[in-house]
Amino acid sequence: MRRLAPLATAATLVLAACGGTDTEPADRELTVSAAASLTAAFTDIGAAFERQNPGVTVTFNFGPSDGLATQIDQGAPVDVFASASPAWIDSVENDGPGVTGRADFARNEMAIIVPAGNPAGIQDLNGLANPGVKLVLAAEGVPAGDYARQVLEHAGIADAALANVVSNEEDVATVMTKVLSGDADAGIVYATDVTPEVTARITPIAIPDRDNVIATYPIAVIRGSEQADLAQRFVDFVLHEGQRTLGEYRFLSP
Repeated sequence: MRRLAPLATAATLVLAACGGTDTEPADRELTVSAAASLTAAFTDIGAAFERQNPGVTVTFNFGPSDGLATQIDQGAPVDVFASASPAWIDSVENDGPGVTGRADFARNEMAIIVPAGNPAGIQDLNGLANPGVKLVLAAEGVPAGDYARQVLEHAGIADAALANVVSNEEDVATVMTKVLSGDADAGIVYATDVTPEVTARITPIAIPDRDNVIATYPIAVIRGSEQADLAQRFVDFVLHEGQRTLGEYRFLSP
């Protein structure tokens, strides 16, 4: 099995061997690098793809889109890349091996989260600029971090709110962890990160439409993939059958 750099958490979905078709090897592996915010939805989509393609194993490498793009640009053996920002597909296209079959497959929006009990008393977006608030964002360059900073700019509170940032995290998942642990008074994450599993421990605060940012998620096959046909089938699956699953996880249609 191919291994990627340890930057991102890898999760492997394994289907019991069922034998292949007459025209394909019995066992095939597809490596998909995907933004951390896609972890739950793509885990389900990967399992469904395996059921539809007996003998196929989908191995996921989840992490920040910028880090995943860097891995691919440096030669990591990846078949499909699903990014939380067009910029990092652009990076692979312009500075790395290139891509084929590129398409937008989902959108997302941003939300504020505060710990249960809301110790800083934040009621709205402007509250992130209040003195003494401990704010956590994803780092610059990470799509969730860039989108969060755009939200603050739109609201006209960027200088004051960014002065409150106590931690810049490597991805949106660690922003959620900081707020859940009480190490931060607030964070900005994707709306899809506010799942039923965490709503008892955090409170989401909506961002007004005029200030919010809609994130676009593109997906593509990495040029030179040894599994190019299978990779394109996975991309097509995400664009069609996978849309219902993405909707269940509250992603917006592309």
